[in-house]
Amino acid sequence: MQKLDIPDRSRNRVLMVLAASLVILIAYWGLWFAARGVVASNDHPAYYEFENAFPLADAWVALCMVAAAIALLRKQPIALLWLLAGGGSAVYLFCLDALYDLEHGIWWRSGAGGVIELGINVITLLVGVGLLRWTWLRRGAFTPSANVTARTASGTDQEG
Repeated sequence: MQKLDIPDRSRNRVLMVLAASLVILIAYWGLWFAARGVVASNDHPAYYEFENAFPLADAWVALCMVAAAIALLRKQPIALLWLLAGGGSAVYLFCLDALYDLEHGIWWRSGAGGVIELGINVITLLVGVGLLRWTWLRRGAFTPSANVTARTASGTDQEG
């Protein structure tokens, strides 16, 4: 089985981002279900219904992050799949959540809860885009045999 050829320092930074993201995600949902007032931006029933639609999608992002972390620790190329799935899912969730928050004035008219919501949205976007960027820039390290095959098929590795 092929192993990833990514420097440990770079890989460890991504592992730290994944771990911190998981801690924030778990803390948020723990507070949402145990002490909602700490993280809720307002108390409208529609807002609660909207937020209650997120646990499954956030669980998917968490699964992607855990799978990516395990694959990165083992230096397995399958990390490519999990990092792209997790990063893309995070960006999608940001878009969904941010649009609702903008349409309903959550960030600007909800006091400290709105600031918390804005912070969560910014972190979600930065983590998602960051994972996608980091992974894309190192995609060759995840699929070394595919690079050789692609170069050979295009004629760039053939002798003149």
